[in-house]
Amino acid sequence: MRVCVLGAGIVGLATAYELDAAGHDVTVIDRALPGSGASGGNGSQLSYSYVQPLADPGIWAQLPKLLLSPTSPLKIRPQLDVHQWRWGLQFLAACNASTSRSTSIALLKLAAESRHGFDAMLAKEELAVDFSSTGKLVLFSTEASFSAAQKQMLLQRQLGSVQEAVSAQRCVEIEPALASYQPNITGAIYTPSECAADCQKTCDGLMALLTQRGVRFLLDTPIEQILTEGDSIKGIKTPQGEIQADQYVMALGAASAPMARQLGVYLPIYPLKGYSITVDVDDAPVSAPIVSVTDSGRKVVFARIGSRLRVAGMAELAGYDTQVSSKQIESLKASTQALFPHCSSFAELNPWAGLRPATPTALPIIGKHTKGPSNLLFNVGHGALGFTLAFGSAARVTKLLN
Repeated sequence: MRVCVLGAGIVGLATAYELDAAGHDVTVIDRALPGSGASGGNGSQLSYSYVQPLADPGIWAQLPKLLLSPTSPLKIRPQLDVHQWRWGLQFLAACNASTSRSTSIALLKLAAESRHGFDAMLAKEELAVDFSSTGKLVLFSTEASFSAAQKQMLLQRQLGSVQEAVSAQRCVEIEPALASYQPNITGAIYTPSECAADCQKTCDGLMALLTQRGVRFLLDTPIEQILTEGDSIKGIKTPQGEIQADQYVMALGAASAPMARQLGVYLPIYPLKGYSITVDVDDAPVSAPIVSVTDSGRKVVFARIGSRLRVAGMAELAGYDTQVSSKQIESLKASTQALFPHCSSFAELNPWAGLRPATPTALPIIGKHTKGPSNLLFNVGHGALGFTLAFGSAARVTKLLN
């Protein structure tokens, strides 16, 4: 079957990989280069066992800070955009215990499928992506937040996650680079099986091997129009001509919602803008972390990728602006120096910003849409978990076409 994948981020490339492996004739179209959207500079953590959605009951108490505080790591910047307001109301409606629990269950199941797919791909293809499986610590600075995290941990344990609540002292035993930050830690959730990898290297590696296997790539190629006939897509209009296929998969990240509206389809997706820096680490022992770390209070993640440290964070509900804010980059640098003061010279920060395609519940949209073309599948809305969920989502899409 001829399948056209729209989007060459990690989700689109994982989809192309699985479709090619299943014997389909695959074409990938993207307006830029692989990984150049939300994938390339992401947090690098493969968070298979810790997937608590952003929409949880605790958001209600934080609303004044989210709306008004200039230092909040999660910012809501109201726009004159009906889609932002609609998404925001849906997000608040999802901030309840029942939805948070059901979402966690669904995400953990998809993450488990994704771990299997990603591990199988790495074992077979032997891509050099700075992969590590050194575990993860999620740090909490208050008793209230640590208590809430332990409740989430118990839910995740029931679903097969192997985790434990640990003291500040135990955190330092697990990751000695946290020694100077120990007084600020109330406790943490430790997941020894969590992984990390360079998502951009993964994207580049997948493209290289797929090209060798005959997958066609149309890069730097904008989608001018999705052409329909009756209830089906008949082709994709591009500057390189019309691309035709039997089936189409939309994996355009944050651009999926406006593209789908052209087809009369509403997708509850809105961009959450995030930032990252990537610094070379100091060679001195225990100066930089080996274990992945998430500071829940700062909403910042730290992941070791080879001889570099990826630091990512912030979530701005502020439209489709991709400009890199120097203030946010300095905030990430300050957070890194607070937790790991001797990890790097910080000579080069390699600043980055990207738009995470988020749904209100954090559940991605996978499959057909009742109002969409009959030969179009969606694989969109993965939010901050795109890297984590990519191969599980790809496997589900492929199953739908087989």
